[in-house]
Amino acid sequence: MATLEAHRTIDAVWRIESARLIAGLTRMVHDVGLAEELAQDALVAALEQWPESGVPDNPGAWLMAIAKRRAIDQFRRRETLERKVVEIGRDLETQEGPSAEPDFDAIDSNISDDMLRLVFISCHPVLSTEARVALTLRLLGGLTTEEIARAFLVPESTIAQRIVRAKRTLARKKIPFEVPSGDELTSRLSSVLEVVYLVFNEGYSAIGGSDWMRPTLCEDALRLGRILAELVPKEREVHGLVSLMEIQASRARARLGPDGEPVLLFDQDRARWDRLLIRRGLAALARAEALAGSAGPYELQAAIAACHARARVPEETDWARIAARYARLVQQVPSPVIELNQEPSLKNYHLLPSVRGDLLAKLDRHAEAREEFSRAAGLTRNERERALLLARAQECATPPERADQRKLRGP
Repeated sequence: MATLEAHRTIDAVWRIESARLIAGLTRMVHDVGLAEELAQDALVAALEQWPESGVPDNPGAWLMAIAKRRAIDQFRRRETLERKVVEIGRDLETQEGPSAEPDFDAIDSNISDDMLRLVFISCHPVLSTEARVALTLRLLGGLTTEEIARAFLVPESTIAQRIVRAKRTLARKKIPFEVPSGDELTSRLSSVLEVVYLVFNEGYSAIGGSDWMRPTLCEDALRLGRILAELVPKEREVHGLVSLMEIQASRARARLGPDGEPVLLFDQDRARWDRLLIRRGLAALARAEALAGSAGPYELQAAIAACHARARVPEETDWARIAARYARLVQQVPSPVIELNQEPSLKNYHLLPSVRGDLLAKLDRHAEAREEFSRAAGLTRNERERALLLARAQECATPPERADQRKLRGP
C-alpha cells in the first residue's frame, strides 16, 4: 500500500516537475533528446528509492541532482569530464547522497527562461504539426507515449516514432536552445499557439472515436497556455488564446448529455457552465485588451465566446457585438470556415452541410434539410456527432411542429 501511494506521489511530482527538469537539463547538455533520457533516469531512480526512503522535501531538486549526476557519468565516458563538470555543477562531486539539498538558487533563476526555450524548441516550425503536438505533450505536458496515443486514437508506435523523429530532426538541424527575438519571435510564437490550440480542440471536439470530448487534453492545453502567459506576459495573443480556452472549457459539463451525447450551445443548461472558468477567461481577455497593439484572431474569438458566456439565457446574447467581431476576424483570417463559403476546400467539412441543414429546416424545406444532415453525418469521423446529425435528419423526415421556433444552433 505504501509503495502504491509512493508511486502515485511520484506520478504527481513528475507531472509538475518534468518540464522544468527537462528544460534545465537541455540548457546544460544542449540536446533535448539526451535531456529527456536523463530526466527519465532520475524518474526511475525515484521509483526505486522513494518507496523505501520516502519522498524528499524538495522532490524537484532531488530529481535534478540525480539527472545531473547521470549527465556527468555520460560525459565521463566521453572523456570530457573536466569541461562538463564546470558547466553542470562542481558542487555535486562532494555531496554525500541524492537526498542532500543542492544549491538551486542559480538554477531557479533560470527556470522561466529554460521553460520558454523548451516551448519554442518543442514547437519549432522545422517539425511537422503532428510531431510538434506529440513532442510538446511529451516534454511540457509530462504525458507518456501511451497517454498521447490514447488521446489521439493512434497506435502507440506511431506517437513514439513521431517523438523520436522530432528529436533527431532538432539534433540534425542543430536547432539552438534559445528564445527567438524580433520578427522571428512573432512568427515562432504563432506556431506555439497553434500547437496549444490544436491540443485543446482535439479535447473539446474530438475528430474521431466514440467520445465527443476528451477533457484531459483540454486540461493539458489550458495548463500549457497558462504557463506560456506567465512566460511572455506582454504578448497579447497569448492571453487571447488563454481567454478563449478558459471560456470554451467552462461549457464542458453542459456539452454532454447523460449518455455522453452532444448538447448544442442553445440547448445547454447554462447553470452548469463553470463560472470560475468564465471569470478567468474574462480576466485573461481584459489582460489582453489592456496591452498595446490590436486584437489578433485568438483574442477576437475569445471576445465572441465572451458574448455567449455573459448571456445567462440565449435571448440575452449580444448578436450585434458578435457580428462585429466576426467581421474583424474575417478581415484578419480570410477563411472559408469563418465565411462559410461554398469553396472546394470545404467539400469534406462536415459542419458546412450541418449549417445548411439547420437553415433549410428553418425555411421548412425539410427534405433538403434531411439530405444535408445525412451528408454531414457521413462526413464526420466522430461517432457521437454522427448520431446527433442522424437524429437531426430523422427529425426532418416529417416536418416538426416547432420547426419555425428552432434557433440557429452551434456547438
